[in-house]
Amino acid sequence: MSRDRRPLVGLLTAGTISRTGSVMSLVALPWFTLVLTGSAARTGMVAFAEMLPFVLACALGGPLIDRLGARRVSIVADLGSAVAVAAIPLLHRAGGLGFGTLVGLVAVTGMLRGFSDSAKRVMFPKTVEAAGTPMTRATSLNDGLSRLATLLGAPLAGLLVAVFDAPTVLLIDAATFAVGAVLLALTLSARRFGGPEPTAHAADGEPGSSAADGEPASAAADREPYLTALRAGLRFLRGEPLVHGMMLLLFVTNLADAAYNSVLLPVWAREVAGSSAALGFLTGSFALGAVLGNAVFTVVAPRVPRFAVFAVGFLIAGAPRFVGLALLDPLWAIYLVSFTAGVSIAAINPILGAVSFERIPEHLRARVLGLTQAAAWAGIPLGGLLGGAAVNGMGLPAALLLFGSAYLVVTLLPFVLPVWRELDRQPSPA
Repeated sequence: MSRDRRPLVGLLTAGTISRTGSVMSLVALPWFTLVLTGSAARTGMVAFAEMLPFVLACALGGPLIDRLGARRVSIVADLGSAVAVAAIPLLHRAGGLGFGTLVGLVAVTGMLRGFSDSAKRVMFPKTVEAAGTPMTRATSLNDGLSRLATLLGAPLAGLLVAVFDAPTVLLIDAATFAVGAVLLALTLSARRFGGPEPTAHAADGEPGSSAADGEPASAAADREPYLTALRAGLRFLRGEPLVHGMMLLLFVTNLADAAYNSVLLPVWAREVAGSSAALGFLTGSFALGAVLGNAVFTVVAPRVPRFAVFAVGFLIAGAPRFVGLALLDPLWAIYLVSFTAGVSIAAINPILGAVSFERIPEHLRARVLGLTQAAAWAGIPLGGLLGGAAVNGMGLPAALLLFGSAYLVVTLLPFVLPVWRELDRQPSPA
């Protein structure tokens, strides 16, 4: 079978560019909100406003992606995100950006990103198959490029905010969405990636026929009721206990990470370090470690035990960051803890991604991947709100220790629950 790497290269390149812009926004938007409102609680509200629609779009968007086509959804959503993000700095400079308008635009951006990210996840296994690349290696490469985007985007955003201002960084983020959409349109075939996904109701197991009369699968998919399609994804998830454990673990860790990134770090940078550059460099030190760790894991991924790498890596990568920020004074020590955490976490997303893609049938990917991502990311909107409330009610050090303790508890679960040992079980060829 001939190999075609162009779709995979296009998808990874577009994702890396838009991810770089999003990371820059991750630094600029909380800083912008803090300067605009002077409130950690309102900064948390903005994070909540972005992530709640994101999670809902992931959870409910699978059947729509099946019906409209992943390529089309991703391109349209990225173009819409470019417009919504650009509107924030443009309205601010025109004097027409109130807090309510900011929250509304951020919510629209979050919803569109949810559709786009889900669509890209659906297309990813097809591009990997076309390229003839082992799945674990491909997911590791994808995660490495995402970490590289963080490594480049976070320090650059911190410096640009210091030299120029946060609205300028948001304009750059808007441009990356538009560039990513154009790249997808040019490199991913509309014939292969633009149409509806095959239906799950084939009579003889072939994706090209319907259960009733042999009609094309796309026509049957168009008629499949929305709630029926959604329930099919839920039925599959009920029979996957390992996926349940993954969603619970990621719900808590993503909640804590959201509080860390959207509230705790910006407050630390402003009140303790006194510079937006410190925020960028701390995020960048984590990303540098993740990029280096990912480069190693990409090479050795098919040969190392998944469970050991996952469980130990997550334990080291989580709670120490919170404890270090709360208790350490020297910046070099804080950066070192962050760098070590980045190295340790490098294999986590590739392993989780490979397990998901291996276990979920192709015709269910849009709805199941959307549901699992939504469940795993459901804690992110709460993280911003709880992070702001914790800082206001307890102070920064106590808030850091609280979220770090929660992180520690859940990352110990893989060591005590037998179901996690299934990470090392390879799927059957069928």
